[in-house]
Amino acid sequence: MATRPRLAAASRTVTGKKVALLRHDGLLPAVVYGHGTSSENVSVIAHDFELLRRHVGASTLVDLSVDGGKARPVLVSAIQVSPITRKPLHVDLFAVQMTEELTVEVQLIGTGAAPATELGGTLMHPTSSVRVRALPDNLPESLHYDLSSLVDYDATITVADLQAPEGVTIQAEPTDVIARVLAPRVEEAVEGVAAEGEAPEGEAAEGGEAAEGGEAEGSSES
Repeated sequence: MATRPRLAAASRTVTGKKVALLRHDGLLPAVVYGHGTSSENVSVIAHDFELLRRHVGASTLVDLSVDGGKARPVLVSAIQVSPITRKPLHVDLFAVQMTEELTVEVQLIGTGAAPATELGGTLMHPTSSVRVRALPDNLPESLHYDLSSLVDYDATITVADLQAPEGVTIQAEPTDVIARVLAPRVEEAVEGVAAEGEAPEGEAAEGGEAAEGGEAEGSSES
């Protein structure tokens, strides 16, 4: 089994608006909760969490150690971020039971190339993630699918085409489209055809002959 990412935390007694002082000191307030366990207020080093955040998803198990105690598996279930700085303000950590199945959202990743894009089409991903259910150790970080079947604009890849690992159940409609290639937009105006109501260059406007430059002889500015 691959080594899980680790995160160290410390018990926290500061709550409410006073947690702003923790953030000022480079700490990030968090709460640990789960089935059959009491909620626990903790804090983690903000920089350490930022590094962890770059490499974990909603289905990635993290070994959390509080006050140097025995590590326990958790999921990063929610992150509250600042609308201005986009930095985390608070984190929810869900303590999992390894014998209980969980339902989480996992990212869908297309691999390879879609042949229809070579015709000028645009690759679209109407569905970018799906919910899956599995034991914590079986939770995939992402699900991959092959784009090579998108050979024309009528071809689609749906949830039914996904290959779930053993022990993983995909909880989404099989007909949901996850990838397709849209045909390029057809230009309504054709080059060389005059716009409606505009006299083509080189032809006389109504009531006069065309002169060099496309203006009728004898015309004057009003």
